[in-house]
Amino acid sequence: MKLLKSAVIATTLTLSLASFSTTADVCLGMACMYNKMTAAEGIDATLVQVNEAQKAINDKAGDDVIIENIKEALAVSKEINANDKVDRNRNRANDSLKKARASVKGGDLPKATEFLKEAEQRFSELKGMIDLTQADRVSQQTNLINRIMDTKDTAAGAR
Repeated sequence: MKLLKSAVIATTLTLSLASFSTTADVCLGMACMYNKMTAAEGIDATLVQVNEAQKAINDKAGDDVIIENIKEALAVSKEINANDKVDRNRNRANDSLKKARASVKGGDLPKATEFLKEAEQRFSELKGMIDLTQADRVSQQTNLINRIMDTKDTAAGAR
């Protein structure tokens, strides 16, 4: 009886694992919601949406169209995922977009234009933050990594 019970459990476990591996394309959780493009492509796509919002303001389109463009820019900006420094600055650029959206809702289009220009500048600056230079990587090494690798790094500080 014990042998039969063990065989049934082993068979069930094998079948469940085999069926799960065939459906590995299905995304679980938030891991697959984003990251459909690289960070640079995300920046470019966000800049396109910001420019569309500015163009809609210049063309005197309705507030709904402008707000929709800003919402799209906010949604696309979630694709920008490179490192913590980029993420902090992306959040600051998103704040400018949110202020622009609030200004459009309040009917202040000149102020919204200012915020959109600020957001455009901030998103453009993100491109330079994507790649860390080798000097940045060395200066970010911790003492533990230096001890493990047996390297001397004066930029990491002494403990």
